[in-house]
Amino acid sequence: MKPARRLLALFGILFLAALPLGIHSALYGSEGASDFASLWWGALLALLLLAALDAAWLHWRPSPRLERRLPGHLPQGRWSEVRLSLEHDYRLALSVEIFDHLPAGMDGEPLPLRLKLRPGEDAECGYRLRPLERGHFRFRWCEITLPSPLGLWQGRRRLELPGETRVYPDFTRLYRARLMALDTWLGRLGVRQLPRRGLGQSFHQLREFRDGDTLRQIDWKATARKHTPIVREYRDERDQQILFLLDCGRHMRSRDGELAHFDHALDACLLLAYVALRQGDAVGLATLAGEQERYLAPAKGDVQLHALLNAVHDLQPTRRPADFAAAANLLLQRQRRRALVVILSNLRDEDDGELPAAIRRLTRRHRVLVASLREEVLDRLSHAPVESHADALAYCGTIDYLNARDGLHRRLAAAGIPLLDARPAELGPELVGRYLAWKRAGVL
Repeated sequence: MKPARRLLALFGILFLAALPLGIHSALYGSEGASDFASLWWGALLALLLLAALDAAWLHWRPSPRLERRLPGHLPQGRWSEVRLSLEHDYRLALSVEIFDHLPAGMDGEPLPLRLKLRPGEDAECGYRLRPLERGHFRFRWCEITLPSPLGLWQGRRRLELPGETRVYPDFTRLYRARLMALDTWLGRLGVRQLPRRGLGQSFHQLREFRDGDTLRQIDWKATARKHTPIVREYRDERDQQILFLLDCGRHMRSRDGELAHFDHALDACLLLAYVALRQGDAVGLATLAGEQERYLAPAKGDVQLHALLNAVHDLQPTRRPADFAAAANLLLQRQRRRALVVILSNLRDEDDGELPAAIRRLTRRHRVLVASLREEVLDRLSHAPVESHADALAYCGTIDYLNARDGLHRRLAAAGIPLLDARPAELGPELVGRYLAWKRAGVL
C-alpha cells in the first residue's frame, strides 16, 4: 500500500498553509495566530483520521477475480495475445492497473494495463508477448493495483494465477501453407525450384492425351484398347525417408540477432519436414551432443509433424563437442533402410578429423547432405573498413578463420560429400530447394 497523489497533494496544501504560520510565529511570536494554528492542526488530524479510515477500508476491500487466457502453444519469436478477464462486485466505478509477471525468456508489451471497472459489468483486457526461447513456461503471479474508496491510497495485490504454455519453433508459416498451393507457398519463402528433368520416376495414372504430351508418354496397349490416345503420367518418387541429424553441441550456440544457430536449424528442419511430408515421404530425427540423445523414427502423415514439434521444442544447445563418429555408428544401427540423412551443424576446421570418415560410412548406405551455418557477423567483419589497430586484428582473425573453414568445405567437396553453406535465415529455403532438386532429378 502506498499513498496516492490525492493524499500527497492534500498534505502538500497543508504544509504550504503552514508556511505563513511559521513565518508569523518567527517574526511576531504566537500572538494573533493561535486560532489559525488550531484550525491547521485540526485539519491535519482530520486528514490523518480520514487517511487511516480509507486505508482500513482498502485493506478489507476484496480483490477482483482474475482469469488468464493463454494459448497452450506459442511460436518462438512471434507475437501472440494473452487475454485477462476480471469479475468484481464493486458498487462504484474505479480504475485499476494490472501487471502480469512474465517468465524469464519472454518479451512483452509495456505493462501495467489500465482498466476501468464499472458496477455490474465484467471487464477484459489483453497484451501481446513474444517468446525468445523454447521450452515449457509457467506463469505464477499477477499483480493488481486497487485505489481506496476515497482515492487516498493505492493497494497492490499479488494474486496467484497459475498458467503454463509450451513454446515451439516457429510453426506459423507451416500453418499458413495449408491455405495455399505448395508451389505458391514455397515461392513466397524464396525457394528456387529447378525445372523437372524427365517425366518423373513413379507411375501415377493413365489419362487421355492432351496438348503438350510427348509421343514417348503414350501407352500403346491402352491406346489400342480404348481406341483413343492414352498416356502414362508419372510423378516424383514417394515413400522415401528423410532423417535429420541435428548437432546440439557447442558449435550451435552462435547467435545472430535474437535467435541462436540452433533455433535457425530447428526452423529449417520443420520447414523441410513439412515439405517432405506433403510430398509423401517419411521424416525422422536424431540428435548428437545434447543433454539426452533423442531419436524419432521416420514416419509419414501430419501426426509425424506434431511428433517432431514435441520432440524438439525443449531442446537446447550444450557445451559438448559433437562426436560425429559415434553418431554415424548409432545411426547405421537404427536406420537400416536407405534414407536422405541431413546433417545440420556449424562446421569448423576442428571437425576435419572425424567428420569426413563418419560421412563416408554413412554414404555406403544412405544419401548424405551436410548443411553448415555461416555466421553473418563474419561477413560483416570481413567487409568492414580497417581504421585502427584493433580493426586490423579483427580483420586478420576473421580472414584466417574463414580460410580455415573454406578449406574444410573444399576438402569435403573433393571427397564427393554434398555441402550446403548458408546463412541462418536462408538455411530453410536452401534446404528445401536442394531436396526438391534432388527429388526431381531422381538422385535420392
